[in-house]
Amino acid sequence: MTAERWDVIVIGGGAAGWSAALAAAEGGASVALFEKLPDSGGSSALSGGCLAFAGTDLQTENGVADSPDQLFRDLVDVGKGVNDPELVRTYSDAQLAVYDWLRNAGVRFSPLIETASGQSVPRVHSVDPADMVRTLKAAAQATGKVSYHASQAVAGLVTETTGRVSGVRLADDRVFAADKAVILASGGFAKNPDLLAQYAAHYAEAVFVAGAGSQGDGLRMGLELGADVRDMDYIKGTFGKHPTDETNDHSLQAVYKGAIAVNQDGQRFVNESISYKLLGDAVMVQPWHTGYQILDQGIFDTGDDRVRILDFGRRLEEGLFYVADTLEELAAQIEIDPATLVETVGRYNSYVDAGHDPEFGRTHLVHTHGSLRKIDRAPFYAYPSTAVVFGTYCGLRIDSHARVLRADGSAIDGLFAAGEVTGGFHGAAYMTGSALGKAVVFGKIAGDRAAAP
Repeated sequence: MTAERWDVIVIGGGAAGWSAALAAAEGGASVALFEKLPDSGGSSALSGGCLAFAGTDLQTENGVADSPDQLFRDLVDVGKGVNDPELVRTYSDAQLAVYDWLRNAGVRFSPLIETASGQSVPRVHSVDPADMVRTLKAAAQATGKVSYHASQAVAGLVTETTGRVSGVRLADDRVFAADKAVILASGGFAKNPDLLAQYAAHYAEAVFVAGAGSQGDGLRMGLELGADVRDMDYIKGTFGKHPTDETNDHSLQAVYKGAIAVNQDGQRFVNESISYKLLGDAVMVQPWHTGYQILDQGIFDTGDDRVRILDFGRRLEEGLFYVADTLEELAAQIEIDPATLVETVGRYNSYVDAGHDPEFGRTHLVHTHGSLRKIDRAPFYAYPSTAVVFGTYCGLRIDSHARVLRADGSAIDGLFAAGEVTGGFHGAAYMTGSALGKAVVFGKIAGDRAAAP
């Protein structure tokens, strides 16, 4: 049987996959995209819809001064310097053009710019994530050069005797040839118990929220060809997930508006301004793997319903907050000793007045941005919070051209990767918007490079 031939084959229909398909098609390539599930979207569609961009017109309109260099410094800082500086530099230099490219494709951004994990200035650019994937899909198919194959699982890669990747083999043994390249955009492995046990046993008690297709298929395919991996030691959960509510998959980040985090003993346990991935590590070693975000009315009023992680009002309407007129009453509701909570909040307020937090060294609301706020205006709120693993943030090693690399640094000919299947970009922690951001940025880079003559 003669294999169907395409210039480029993309595996995975999330943000990275459709960005790659669109870019490759715009580069003149014929593209086949395979999605193992009936519908596109993957973990991208389930995300908070935040993208980290710097130097945009939206920032300028909101009076925010930012730059690619500042973004680069923040990404390296929050990644604890163990992320690949080449990938971080590539992202920082490419992201502004990709932001414009997304808008030209029809992606719509909220006019609001917010600050969140790892950011020194407001640079959260918000979208409806499912709508963004649909928009990229529509734009790719509108080129007339993209063939979409839903409910078609790729079982493995086809290689030539030289080692070059030349196509894919489906689960039903059909073979599709790729004359130029194959792009892995198949997501992570947050739905694969065996891989989680191997790489993330410390998060066994966390909540996992990811696309059903996040089984590590692309990771397995790359490893079978000798690909190297990066950041496998840095899988982390995001702090702020309600531990019992099943209707909200997203975390809530009141800490980045001034709340403090306390454990069941009523004590603070962390510098609340650090990356919410590191906050996730911290809460997982607390009693019951749970804490509470404690805030007052002034902090509550700074929430915004246009940003999922700051949508305090909706969570209140859904009954997820505890609310009381006094801290003593609030403590009783969450079964914390009232005197302890009052003392903890009072001590923290004294640190805000003094301009110094000797316990945990908190100096800002988030990362290096924003002045601390006292918690002193009734009513008072408590939001139960554990860690949620939205993605695995590690995987195949790639270079600045999105080529998959072996341990010796050589590229696997004909194989590119983008999105959650890749590692090396985030490092030890995480900036809000960098996962969805890297999906579209490196997805476009992979598509551009794969389609090149």
